[in-house]
Amino acid sequence: MRLILVWIVTIFFECAFAQLNSKVDYQDEVNWAVLPSDTIKPWSPFVKSTPFKNVDVFYVYPTLLIDSNDFRWNYDIQDPNHKEGVVNYLVKYQASAWADLGRVYVPFYRQAHFRSFFNLEVGGKAALRMAYEDVKASFQFYLRYYNKGNAIMLAGHSQGSFHLKMLLKDFFDGQPLQEKLIAAYLPGIGIDKDLFKTIHLMIEPNATGGFLTWNTLKKEFQTDRYEKWYRSKAVVNPITWDLSSYAPKSAHKGFLFTNNKLYKKVFETHLIDGAIYIDRIKFPLGFLGRKMLNYHSGDVNLFWGNIRENARLRTINYFQKNK
Repeated sequence: MRLILVWIVTIFFECAFAQLNSKVDYQDEVNWAVLPSDTIKPWSPFVKSTPFKNVDVFYVYPTLLIDSNDFRWNYDIQDPNHKEGVVNYLVKYQASAWADLGRVYVPFYRQAHFRSFFNLEVGGKAALRMAYEDVKASFQFYLRYYNKGNAIMLAGHSQGSFHLKMLLKDFFDGQPLQEKLIAAYLPGIGIDKDLFKTIHLMIEPNATGGFLTWNTLKKEFQTDRYEKWYRSKAVVNPITWDLSSYAPKSAHKGFLFTNNKLYKKVFETHLIDGAIYIDRIKFPLGFLGRKMLNYHSGDVNLFWGNIRENARLRTINYFQKNK
């Protein structure tokens, strides 16, 4: 029995290592969830603004592989559930917040299972490394064949923000490409305030060339999760886009719900150390939100209207400064 167990473990790690060293071919368009050439746009029901010329949006989606009974460390790009979740949910209700800026690029990548963040030494680190190598490879392909000197907006959430954080360090921080960065929206992770050398947390609504981040909690935010992941991290208020400790309901521009409706003036927002919390929530399906332990899954959807408006403001300001 012991020899059989050793054999099984050995085979598992050999297969995992082989997968880690395999590459995704981003020349094959099947490995992109969204390219500008796509004729069908998942966000078309509610995004109708004229895009800017010479602007690219590179979006990396959050974790879909969360089932505790799924023992895979990384999601297969060709898994139909993976593709369905990315295109018809995450692209439609998250990437859409930036979709009217310009040309949108969304690579499929072999994202790590949610457990990876809590089991780094027993498979998680390798799984996250594989996922980042895919994101990095897709971005390199994008730069070489698609960018053509355009300004770049980076956008992500959760695991997507985790990989974009590393992408900023590898390609932008203190490097010539930083001049092309309009902004990097990185909600859903804890980011150290001094992580980058030359890329700074933007604390003014029209600032460009830096990053933005926040994590959405309930009013009862004093939890182990908050203490471990968010306290003392970088944060802005995604309603005012500065360090305002409070934003009223009247300033909330819209929560995009999965019924394709935009609900405005839904909640007030409070800035705390390393995160935000929302309170006095009121919209037709509010009872669903009150049952949630935290609002991590809504870091983008909850602020969809404010993100969309702010991203356009920063883009306009970027081109004004770079005439």
